[in-house]
Amino acid sequence: MPESRPRKKPAYTPPPAKASGPKPNPRWLVPVMLGLMLLGLVWIVVTNISSSQYPIPGISQWNLAIGFGFVIAGFGLTTRWH
Repeated sequence: MPESRPRKKPAYTPPPAKASGPKPNPRWLVPVMLGLMLLGLVWIVVTNISSSQYPIPGISQWNLAIGFGFVIAGFGLTTRWH
């Protein structure tokens, strides 16, 4: 039986390793992240203490939605934190 020919493919060379690590956080990220979460918390507490009269009078329960929006925006920024 005849012998098969060997492949003429070059040997596998792995891609070069990355020289740099992950990028550092921007300086504004952590203060803005914490500021949004604290602002949202304070907004919700003020809304509950004032029976939905403040911080913005006239929109009643939408004050809670605004407070939770600030908190969610703060948590959204945590996804960029390394």
